[in-house]
Amino acid sequence: MNPKLERILPRVQKPARYTGGEYHAVVKDKAQVNLRFAFCFPDTYEIGMSNLGMRILYGIMNEMEGVWCERVFAPWIDMEEEMRKADIPLYGLESGDPITHFDFVGFSLGYEMAYTNLLNMLDLAHIPVLAAERGEEFPIVVAGGTCAFNGEPLADFVDIFSLGEGEEVTVEMLELYRKGRALGWSKQEYLRQAAQIPGLYVPSLYDVTYHEDGTVASITPREGAPAQVTKRIVQNLDKAYYPTRTIIPSTEIVHDRVMLEVFRGCIRGCRFCQAGYTYRPVRTKSVETLVEQGIRSAQDSGYEEITLSSLSTSDYRPLNDLCDGLLDYCEPRSISLNLPSLRADNFSMELMERIQRVRKSGLTFAPEAGTQRLRDAINKDVTEEDVLNTARKAFSGGYSTVKLYFMLGLPTETDEDVLGIADLAYKVYQTWREVTPNRSRGVKITVSTSFFVPKPHTPFQWEQQISMEEYQRRVKLLREHMRNRSIVYNWHDADMSYMEAVLARGDRRLGKVIYDAWKKGAHFDSWDECYDYDRWMETFRDCGIDPDFYTSRPRARDELLPWAMISDGVREDFLWKEREACYRSVVSPNCRKQCTGCGANCLLEKGRKCDE
Repeated sequence: MNPKLERILPRVQKPARYTGGEYHAVVKDKAQVNLRFAFCFPDTYEIGMSNLGMRILYGIMNEMEGVWCERVFAPWIDMEEEMRKADIPLYGLESGDPITHFDFVGFSLGYEMAYTNLLNMLDLAHIPVLAAERGEEFPIVVAGGTCAFNGEPLADFVDIFSLGEGEEVTVEMLELYRKGRALGWSKQEYLRQAAQIPGLYVPSLYDVTYHEDGTVASITPREGAPAQVTKRIVQNLDKAYYPTRTIIPSTEIVHDRVMLEVFRGCIRGCRFCQAGYTYRPVRTKSVETLVEQGIRSAQDSGYEEITLSSLSTSDYRPLNDLCDGLLDYCEPRSISLNLPSLRADNFSMELMERIQRVRKSGLTFAPEAGTQRLRDAINKDVTEEDVLNTARKAFSGGYSTVKLYFMLGLPTETDEDVLGIADLAYKVYQTWREVTPNRSRGVKITVSTSFFVPKPHTPFQWEQQISMEEYQRRVKLLREHMRNRSIVYNWHDADMSYMEAVLARGDRRLGKVIYDAWKKGAHFDSWDECYDYDRWMETFRDCGIDPDFYTSRPRARDELLPWAMISDGVREDFLWKEREACYRSVVSPNCRKQCTGCGANCLLEKGRKCDE
């Protein structure tokens, strides 16, 4: 260990975040390595180590001969201060080497509020933040994850965006680098060649111009870059890499358990859900594969909990068979099996009772809206009867804790819809009173509301976000009607969701705002104790940019959106059609009932169908 590091660790919180040396961490002989990749997660160790995608790509890269992928996490404020004082650059956990010595520095971006951490980590590594200032001696900076579907606010800082699922395209990107190095390519030549790999977007090869009103006028590719870059997907999940032999964290993490991914994509078409569109089409794993992977992961890790991971777990067709296969192994060993992402319209109490024999917890559901009209408008195909029937089953089975999630500020929402949330919560409470076998235990119904953020590549990408003042008025209205002591109401702060909306639908001009905000001290903006709304607003004023331009302004159908050069396979005309259906409160069928022709199935190999 670096002697400087050894001296400062006793002075920081959770020093195990920074030491490495975990069981199953990959350490290679540097003499046998000719390509090094620093895999950065722009948040703390506990959050990054809970990310399944990061574990998958870490395993894939380290299985490549001559490639060494190391993990890098954002040091917390106290550790960063100590590192800067001691002049310790950001380093890879496995080797302790500064990441400026690596060939690639890659970031996983799942949340817009992590953007300033990307800049801060580069700076802490002594790597120039601006891509234009990074010469041949510096690593290539790559970013992937959901935020890559509109990476324009980070175009000044990132060399390559990887779109979609990275299992295959990452290998192709690294192999091209090896080829280019052997041929003596410059960094610019490598970027030109990388832009020819499907799924890789190189922002420096696109010129963007703007109209006088601030909207995008043109997006012009240069030097042979494609006019549109389409995401990559894995065709066969049964054959895809899954990390059954995974790193065991040296300190507690957020999701300290086996994460078993059952399928990708979603058969539902909730019009607000970015993941529901960007992860299409649906591809599933077989029961046999999942049971084998779950058992091997539990055996290898010693974890006492397995969680099934997907956007809507209860939509997995052979779910009962999967649970039976896993429980045959889990029950005798007191390993619990968790099913998050449940839907109220296909909830099985019998299944829940069985899987919670080892450890019983509360239930969580997301009706999203308080009235049927609004649920139809957002295509949330769940009825009040579904919710109450689910509550009836749960309460009669002895459950006494239920969480209900909603959004405020959805398109077409009225005060009647807002008050419908309170009405639905009270009906859930009345259901408990009617069916519970034990009133003396009481009940806790937690209602949580978030501030709707319109996201790219959804039918609501053209919508405006309501003002923070209006959101707070609706919160107050709902709070005043939550008067039952058994119902607890929590709501998200408005200002962070406002900034999320700005960054989510931003263009390249926001690069200066992000840079200047970071220079003023912005980082860890997803953490309440670090986020400073006033600092961001001051930066917008100093840069002469109105953030409301990105949030409260509805887009016209013919407006060129900043992310127009990016495709997730879903056609824009389909998204607009879904937006129009919202205003008629018309429900579109889920993919299993009827194909609505979104276009995502064009990504599948010939002869394959969605949800096979």
